[in-house]
Amino acid sequence: MDHFISNIVSITILLFLLITFLQSGIDKLTDWKGNLSWLKEHFSATFMRDMIPLLLAIVLVIEVVTAICCIVGIYELIVANHKVYAITAMFLGCITLLMLLFGQRVAKDYQGALTITCYFIVAVFGLYVVTL
Repeated sequence: MDHFISNIVSITILLFLLITFLQSGIDKLTDWKGNLSWLKEHFSATFMRDMIPLLLAIVLVIEVVTAICCIVGIYELIVANHKVYAITAMFLGCITLLMLLFGQRVAKDYQGALTITCYFIVAVFGLYVVTL
């Protein structure tokens, strides 16, 4: 119980990232065609228009890996106060969000970029907290 209390902020942020990336990954898996169709339209006027299937697959993989690292990170923080997976999850979350932010900026979707920035702030704060 002591490890849980001493890591409560990190655990809460890991839960936030877990929900974010697990749900996003599941959505991509269950509605691949819908996501692909929307993204092809979204990026139709950009240099990335021909790379959408590959980029979507890359984002899917990193989201799932991030979610798995969040689960393991939460477990390790509670059980043994080990931070390697928690740090990895937070960092991968930041990298994923930076990739998504880049895409939104390229597509000139500034409202979408602003939304991602809010998630990024939480992830960076989590990375800061877990590395203290």
